[in-house]
Amino acid sequence: MLDDATYTPRLKTLYKDTIRGALKEEFGYKNEMMIPKLDKIVLNIGCGRAAVKDSKKAKSAQEDLTKIAGQKALTTVAKNSIAGFRVREGMPMGAKVTLRGERMYEFLDRLITIAMPRIRDFRGVSGTSFDGRGNYALGLKEHIVFPEIDFDKIDEAWGMDIVIATTANTDAEAKALLKAFNMPFNS
Repeated sequence: MLDDATYTPRLKTLYKDTIRGALKEEFGYKNEMMIPKLDKIVLNIGCGRAAVKDSKKAKSAQEDLTKIAGQKALTTVAKNSIAGFRVREGMPMGAKVTLRGERMYEFLDRLITIAMPRIRDFRGVSGTSFDGRGNYALGLKEHIVFPEIDFDKIDEAWGMDIVIATTANTDAEAKALLKAFNMPFNS
């Protein structure tokens, strides 16, 4: 789907057609370049104790994250040895992937419209998880809410961190941008 030269993700079209104008009007930007936009989305799965006991767990997490992102995930390794946790320097501990461009918009669309409604007892995401510079972070307890993951074939359900980096200068601008993309904030 992403290989087609004429294909444009739905959220990217929405941003260009309506969201940019609405944000420009709401915040009174004088220049088009001042309007906040999505910069990147970083996905991370940390295996923790499971990776210490079985080195194949990090490989499994990497494969699952590659399926979710539609892009090859990198294996993350321990930077320091910690004897109390039986962690050695260079030991695989999880996986991460950075999405930009078309894949970033596609992932955000799947996250908001497909994955989040599949979360048990979902009441929206926190509206206060901004870092003060316009970036938003959220965590999922299980990565199996994504349709790319076959529930019967996984060996363990991993937690997942998602960081949405924007070009916004303030949290209010970033929240307005994400609200325009229909991010289900609970506050």
